[in-house]
Amino acid sequence: MPQIQLPIFPQGSHEITREIAFSCEGEKVTYWNGHLPVFIHDKEDVTSFRLFTSQLIINGTVRQVDIVRAFGVPLVTVKRYVKVYRQEGPKGFFKERRRRSASVLKGEVRERVQELLDEGKSVPEVGGS
Repeated sequence: MPQIQLPIFPQGSHEITREIAFSCEGEKVTYWNGHLPVFIHDKEDVTSFRLFTSQLIINGTVRQVDIVRAFGVPLVTVKRYVKVYRQEGPKGFFKERRRRSASVLKGEVRERVQELLDEGKSVPEVGGS
């Protein structure tokens, strides 16, 4: 008599590999190892998604291509966040993003710009000169 194989994941789950799956219920995404939930985050929490999927890859649980196939994200994006995890660990996903400050005009350049503005030239005209 043939043996019947029951699904190892909860109903409604999507397989990533034979051992790992995910499901989306309400506003939460749950990752499963068999019937055991191993991680949960909000659907909109992209940072936690990047962290956890990178951790799965680093640990050898899944391959980069498994994440690409399961979630439809570009391979280059997966590689970028695996690199963040390898270089900075989990804290790399939660650090404050660096922002560029506006350029500051100094010295002669500032004086010349002010002269042009005083002559009635517009900002785009001055910026192009």
